Amino acid sequence: MGYDISKIRNIMAKIIHGYKSDIQVQVIIEFHSIVESTQNIQVKLISNPRGYNQIDKRWVDKYAEMWNIPKDIVSLLKYFTGEKSPYQADTKDSRRMFLNEFPETDQEKVINFFNNHRNRIISDLLKGNGEFSAQWMLVIQKGEKYRWVLLPINTVIDYYNQGKVHITPRGSLKLGKITMQRKGGDGGRKTSNMLQFKINPAELFEI
Repeated sequence: MGYDISKIRNIMAKIIHGYKSDIQVQVIIEFHSIVESTQNIQVKLISNPRGYNQIDKRWVDKYAEMWNIPKDIVSLLKYFTGEKSPYQADTKDSRRMFLNEFPETDQEKVINFFNNHRNRIISDLLKGNGEFSAQWMLVIQKGEKYRWVLLPINTVIDYYNQGKVHITPRGSLKLGKITMQRKGGDGGRKTSNMLQFKINPAELFEI
């Protein structure tokens, strides 16, 4: 983080809930006077280097409020998550529609929206906003191979922002290196119809 360790008088950390940051570290430095600074850290624990990690999940309407998503695209995203039942027959999943099952004009609408707003969206997903927005990301790989990497959040944002916005062969959306998909699971409860975004944090060991 760039601190001169010899000048650190004390370090305190507290767990944060409900924000992008998981830990806030308070660093007290004694030089000519005592200075206190804080660092907000988002923590990702992984055991599988190929595993994916959820970075955000909400109802489509909540994302619509955050990003001013037009109503027609909100409707498409609800077909994608299963909040709305498919409007055509012979879908791969009777509960919802994959993005590649939409007409090409609707696929382009979704792609164009996320492409035109990608910087704001990726920052919100990884960094967040306000007092507890993340300044750093700490990735810890557990298991036989224990290792960790700590990176500034802007470096993380730049990395996951690489690549185009496109619909995958499996019918989800790739936003750079971030995957958008239906949450699923939850024993079939309504919360399975939320929208979620995922990354592979292990990739950060290689940058």
